[in-house]
Amino acid sequence: MKKKVKHIIKLLKRKKLKIALAESCTGGMLSNAITSVSGSSKIFTFGLVTYSNESKNRLLKVSRKILKKYGAVSEQCCFEMVKNLGKLTKNSICISITGIAGPDGGSKKKPVGLVYIGIKKFNKISINKYLFKNKGRTYIQKSSVNKALKLIASFI
Repeated sequence: MKKKVKHIIKLLKRKKLKIALAESCTGGMLSNAITSVSGSSKIFTFGLVTYSNESKNRLLKVSRKILKKYGAVSEQCCFEMVKNLGKLTKNSICISITGIAGPDGGSKKKPVGLVYIGIKKFNKISINKYLFKNKGRTYIQKSSVNKALKLIASFI
């Protein structure tokens, strides 16, 4: 993973792009992966762990209507998270992650392992839905971070 992060940092530096993150189910793992590499301070400006609905609403301005109607683990919430993170930070690249890492909290409609990752580059937003195998909380979190890193690399 460190090799992938170094590559991303190099690309972002070369293109003079900055990145900001809003994480929920990964609890800061993506921020940690990026900031554990020397030189990340040149490209990493902002990392929020908005774990609760209240923090999503207060810090990222995800509307209570969206949270009530669709839930925190939804395409709509992920979209609002990444869009509003962009407004808040003015960064060229923003990432949002929301999902159910388990072992509890899943349902038939939203099983453990369901994760949405949003990426915003300038004005283009893409929301990606993943269903990771339920091999435990850490597995789902690490899988989410790996997917996010791949998305970042492909978007740059």
